[in-house]
Amino acid sequence: MQPMVIDHTRRKLLRAALSGLAVMPFAGLGGCSDESRAGKSLGLTSASEPMADAKIAHIIGCSRQGEGQFGVVAAALDGQPLYQVPLPARGHGVAVQPGGSLAAAFGRRPGTYLQVFDYKNGTRWPIYMADAGRHFYGHGVFSPDGKLIYATEGESQTSQGVIGVYEVQPAEQGGRLTKVAEFSGFGIGPHEVVLADSETLAIGVGGVHTHGREPLNLDTMQPALVYLNRHTGEMVDKAELPDKHLSIRHLSVTDTGSIACGQQYRGKPEDAVPLVALHRRGQALQHLVAEEAEWLRFNHYIASIASLDGYLLATSPRGNCYGIWDETSGKLVEQRPLVDASGVGIKDGQWLVGSGSGRIVAMDTTFTAKTVQSPVMWDNHWNII
Repeated sequence: MQPMVIDHTRRKLLRAALSGLAVMPFAGLGGCSDESRAGKSLGLTSASEPMADAKIAHIIGCSRQGEGQFGVVAAALDGQPLYQVPLPARGHGVAVQPGGSLAAAFGRRPGTYLQVFDYKNGTRWPIYMADAGRHFYGHGVFSPDGKLIYATEGESQTSQGVIGVYEVQPAEQGGRLTKVAEFSGFGIGPHEVVLADSETLAIGVGGVHTHGREPLNLDTMQPALVYLNRHTGEMVDKAELPDKHLSIRHLSVTDTGSIACGQQYRGKPEDAVPLVALHRRGQALQHLVAEEAEWLRFNHYIASIASLDGYLLATSPRGNCYGIWDETSGKLVEQRPLVDASGVGIKDGQWLVGSGSGRIVAMDTTFTAKTVQSPVMWDNHWNII
């Protein structure tokens, strides 16, 4: 791959898409696109028809601001920001506490921090800095009862994977995190972790040893989808792809309980390889299907994934597009452009797709897209409340 060329091209496209937003105030929207006139039925606020709950935080995601500033933003469904929590460096994934009011933002690999905050009012907890000789990989998940956070971490010198287990002390007890356990021995370079079920963690193990962000072992990668008992750290299942250059990174649980995996390809730039797979425990990983030209359009990288009514949507910020697959047939049924396509989640029977250009696309399984323009440069991933 040629990441410097890809990143340069992506920045140029992003600057072009943002050129019309320079005078847009952060506190509100400048208006909606023509496609979004039916915004009320989509749960999106139009300029002339504000929603009753427009001031409720529904979208939480990391963002980029000018002059090297970063934050995590809580916004209404129309993308209008309600508040921003500043971050010391670029963020990546965000986890939300089940049945509670907390969220956690994780520093982008190799991340140095974990920031917990109350997503209802923006109150920040003391920031948790990575342990000496460790870094965060950018993702984590709360336990079902909201009392623990499981974070993907790595040993800085070896990239050996670690799941850090953090106890969440309630705000009335000081509002802080305490590391209570670590799970290791499952592989190099873990990225996203999700709850496969109430007792099991699923981890996308990328298999790449890095110095900073420079890969060092592309010829000996061993990526895998790994399942751990969340109480003991015991490995209970493991699945691998035949092509060892397919780094398993981003995960999502589908409507039917399968794990959807998005890959980053670390082989030759001209190779057209399948970048999305589905897995059921005890079975082999199953590639989803697309034409070679369609796979190449994703530019070897899948970011966020979300399942809705038998369809799977996956974004590609490097490919400036997103795709939708029929989970039953495994076939790609839609592929659409979106500059710096980033987060995706489900709200009221629709996908909400964000982008670094601030555009938010709402779509149900009829594939009719409605859009609004947010002033937020959404970055990487988000979470829908």
